Amino acid sequence: MRSKSILLVEDNADDEALTLRALKRSKVMNEVVVARDGVEALDYLFATGEFAGRDRDDVPAVVLLDLKLPKISGLEVLKRIRSEPEIRRLPVVILTSSKEEQDLFNSYDYGCNSYIRKPVNFDNFVTAISQLGMYWLVLNEPPPPGS
Repeated sequence: MRSKSILLVEDNADDEALTLRALKRSKVMNEVVVARDGVEALDYLFATGEFAGRDRDDVPAVVLLDLKLPKISGLEVLKRIRSEPEIRRLPVVILTSSKEEQDLFNSYDYGCNSYIRKPVNFDNFVTAISQLGMYWLVLNEPPPPGS
């Protein structure tokens, strides 16, 4: 059985590189699919647009979702995920640099599983990503497919 992928939704190239580097340093070996805006994230999840023909049943283990995205915001992506019966239980971790309290409230109101503010210190970020990977990819027991 192949390992589940991680969907990283991040529009900032530096934050993307930092996250990928932190995942690698944390020895997270899962494939990471990167979407650089909200539309691309939804296209991946629903196998539309440039991802048409992708196996829609191949759901990522977790979505790492930035909030401030072009085209469609992270909150809108989260709302759409939670509104679709096939993927509504998909773990979504908000990974953002936003310090706006309302973003925190809205993220939980719309059903995120976790909210992490990106630390500016790389070592702290690696630690956070390592713990995130350990929890969501190893320890967490997701519901059975189709439930």
